[in-house]
Amino acid sequence: MYYITETAKPFAQAAEDLDAAVRRNGFGVLHVHDIGATLRGKGVPFERECKVFEVCNPRQAATVMATDMRLNMALPCRISVYTEEGRTRIGMIEPDHLLGMLSDDPALQPVANEVQAQMRRMIDEAR
Repeated sequence: MYYITETAKPFAQAAEDLDAAVRRNGFGVLHVHDIGATLRGKGVPFERECKVFEVCNPRQAATVMATDMRLNMALPCRISVYTEEGRTRIGMIEPDHLLGMLSDDPALQPVANEVQAQMRRMIDEAR
């Protein structure tokens, strides 16, 4: 259900490399949520780092929504770079599991599989 890798890179470098890998693979970065900084900025003691990248391939997103418009609520896809136990990790919830839980339309499976393979490639490139 999750695809998570560990990298020896520092957090900031892993985040920068993920951004580049997303763009190289034909996806766009719609937004980056710096959750760690947001929490600290609100006075919440949070020692870890966490950035969530909202990524999208417009063609794939249009296909998903044409099949089942309710799935707009599961878009865009997300990839996280975060620290845990002193290590930097990059991960995602796998699209085939996520879409499979939300819709039983078999037409979505090939799209989910393709997006999942592309996102794994982005994560592996950033690692």
